[in-house]
Amino acid sequence: MTAKDEFLTIYNENITRAGADKCLDFLMKSDFFTAPASTRYHGASEGGLVQHSVNVYHCLKDYLSRPRTKEVYGMDYSDETIALVALLHDVCKIGYYSVEYRNRKNDKGEWEKYPCYVVNDTLPYGHGEKSVYILSGFFYGESRLTRDEAFAIRYHMGFSGIEDKNSIGKALELYPLALALNVADMEASYYLEGSRK
Repeated sequence: MTAKDEFLTIYNENITRAGADKCLDFLMKSDFFTAPASTRYHGASEGGLVQHSVNVYHCLKDYLSRPRTKEVYGMDYSDETIALVALLHDVCKIGYYSVEYRNRKNDKGEWEKYPCYVVNDTLPYGHGEKSVYILSGFFYGESRLTRDEAFAIRYHMGFSGIEDKNSIGKALELYPLALALNVADMEASYYLEGSRK
């Protein structure tokens, strides 16, 4: 099963609130399923973004399945919430990357052109907040993102984000799903997709 197939299965089985069909249609018409997840770190290849999203989903499901997260921390979320925040936390990367050609010497010492990903941000609205903004166009009214979902997506970068560290700490304290999503995102990025894989 491809990452796209797995994404679609998880999405269709779990995300059923009003607007889910329009959001999926948007994803299908975008570069979501072919885009990289980064320029050179985790998932820096075609389809890296969808693979990363699926990896984060599995990491989040695993993290939240621990008895301690439910019994001690009160982290008990619906399957829809888990799928929504994990699969859609990086929709801000849709249309975000372009391919550019650079020069390098090959193993024969000859110059050659090679493709690489570069950032081409046409909607400079931040990272997590851009994902919340985009998703709010599909999930609104009765089906809008819950506060837990919005804060989880907004702060999924944790302390690797560029905003005020006090705000990040307060968000992670008040909205445990944000911390859980951050842990899942880091686990997927560094251990499943990064240089340590």
